[in-house]
Amino acid sequence: MTMTEQYSTEEFERKYTYAGSDLGARWKKEKTAFRLWAPTAKSVKVNLYKTGDPGAEDRISQIEMKSAVAGTWTAEVEGDQNGVYYTYTVELEEGVRETCDPYARTTGVNGHRAMILDLRSTDPEDWAEDRDPNAGKNITDAIIYELHVRDLSVDPSSGIERKGKFLGLIEENTATPEGVPTGLSHIKSMGITHLHLLPSYDYGSVDEAHPEREQFNWGYDPVNYNVPEGSYSTDPFHGEVRVKEMKQMIQGLHKHGISVILDVVYNHVYDGETFCFNRIVPEYFSRTHNGHYSNGSGCGNDTASERSMVRKYIVDSVNYWADEYHIDGFRFDLVGLIDVETINELVANVRAKHPNVIFYGEGWTMATELTKPDVVMATQHNAHKTPNFAYFSDTLRDVLRGYVFDDRAYGFVAGAPGQEELLKQCFMGLPDWCPGPTQTVNYASCHDNMALFDRLTMSRNEDSFADRVRMNNLAAAIYMLSQGVPFLQAGEELLRSKPLPGGGFEHNSYASPDSINSIKWADLHKPAYAANADYYRGLIAFRKAHPTLRLTTAEAVREQVHALEGLPENVVGFHLRGSVDDPAKSILVLYNANRVPVTVQLPKGRWNLCISDQTAGADPLLTIEGGVSVAPISATVLTLESLVTTIQIPELKVEKKKLPLLLGAAAAVTAALGGAAALIKHLTKKK
Repeated sequence: MTMTEQYSTEEFERKYTYAGSDLGARWKKEKTAFRLWAPTAKSVKVNLYKTGDPGAEDRISQIEMKSAVAGTWTAEVEGDQNGVYYTYTVELEEGVRETCDPYARTTGVNGHRAMILDLRSTDPEDWAEDRDPNAGKNITDAIIYELHVRDLSVDPSSGIERKGKFLGLIEENTATPEGVPTGLSHIKSMGITHLHLLPSYDYGSVDEAHPEREQFNWGYDPVNYNVPEGSYSTDPFHGEVRVKEMKQMIQGLHKHGISVILDVVYNHVYDGETFCFNRIVPEYFSRTHNGHYSNGSGCGNDTASERSMVRKYIVDSVNYWADEYHIDGFRFDLVGLIDVETINELVANVRAKHPNVIFYGEGWTMATELTKPDVVMATQHNAHKTPNFAYFSDTLRDVLRGYVFDDRAYGFVAGAPGQEELLKQCFMGLPDWCPGPTQTVNYASCHDNMALFDRLTMSRNEDSFADRVRMNNLAAAIYMLSQGVPFLQAGEELLRSKPLPGGGFEHNSYASPDSINSIKWADLHKPAYAANADYYRGLIAFRKAHPTLRLTTAEAVREQVHALEGLPENVVGFHLRGSVDDPAKSILVLYNANRVPVTVQLPKGRWNLCISDQTAGADPLLTIEGGVSVAPISATVLTLESLVTTIQIPELKVEKKKLPLLLGAAAAVTAALGGAAALIKHLTKKK
């Protein structure tokens, strides 16, 4: 029996599963205690160093560790060791190895040496009072904005001083040279509730020792799971700095009403051979096949989450981020490579202390070599087995923009036929794999694959720029108003694009230069781009104003949301019956993907038009009866019986009692003008 086969036996699990909460280096002023899990080691030593530089010959001392319970080794060092760096030297059958601590809280440059740290010394002022600003709300109340730390600030037009850093995210009142708000100011103006940060723990593909160089990576290459990324700090050489600054960033975002979601990558590591856990217990952390790492992740080193101490490590790590850094949510990369039992255990464990933390991830089915039989994976189609975990809806993504792996394929928003029924399921938050709206994350773009506008350009290049903008915004209006959890990539509202120098667009910008990845804030000076951001703001405001768009059970959806029948091809509509806490008794949502306007007869009553053509918001544009013309490639949304008595139009105030004189037969007029927004412009000109 090979060592990796022994790891998965009941005997090994029973003998060497350690349940304690004291792994790693635990600092106290009078002494520091170490505990390392290394059941196959012959001996273990702790090495103490002055600095975190792996090239420095500055070892202070070496301490023998003692064998302890369940395969652990322990040691204590007297005195205040805060700020001292350390490694472990492990003697194995395979040889002697020096490595970092898997439970390291922080490290020196590039993550080679762990650091003993008084964590309380890194707390910002009033850190103990820091709270999730969206605590007590449902996951369907979230508006999630996916952002890479560096992307936000590195472009010269950002006006942000600390470019590419944690602290750059919380600089206030930043603007372009022309005075257009950027960064945090822009995010706040959008109405975003949750900021989803691409991996911000220590990853391996950026050399922290050379911050002066332009280096970029998304960060899906974990090295030290519990350590903030040093290149995002102002000083990667001193381990306490990255911890302090990440906490400052989180506290700053919380103060502005924004919750923080951390993108985590427990399904694989940067390099299975050099990953510290595998150097201490060879190949234990990873799945292998015929002497090679299993490659379901596409990265060559799938995580063996079904093993007890790997599961414990993942659960401990997520708990640590929630406890120490006040993280409000976790997005799991390729969670289909992690087993259901691990996911359910960590969710229950974290929520026992932090009941409002949200969890979601990529539930794609992946091929991998499991170490035990009958292990069930946390895939999209097993969503019913993980009821408190949500999954990205690639179903809706592909309905909107076309099959993801075919650049020329197009979806509903570009007029693809036959998508209506699947779109109805997705709008209700109930695609065939999804038990209810709290488990579907609705989106049209994320960091992976082409940006939304780029994909529309590739698949519909023959269409005009204006029509592709309409397609972009129709996609946004669908996922933003659907039941479930809306999610958008940062910059999508600015028609974000990643063009390649030789033509075409980047599919996978994980290591592309800033010129491709950075958010181009200067685009906000272009009227079309600024108008696009305004449209997204309006969609978000409307969603927030109506709880009926944010239902939490399949039963409530089926009771309150009904698809309209008898509509033309490429037109989908819904009637939502309001609840007692919704100001609208009814909401009508109409999506027209055709190149011509479509007139829809309204149910009896007076309807307030809130979203029409390229205009969106929570406040009515005007009140109509009878019928409405839905402009080409657009959404129209109306509410019944609003309490608003005055209609606000730029440079024109129309009293409710005068509306019949101005509108006449609303359906006919709006159809003739190509929509209600056009009517407003017409009336303004006439005045």
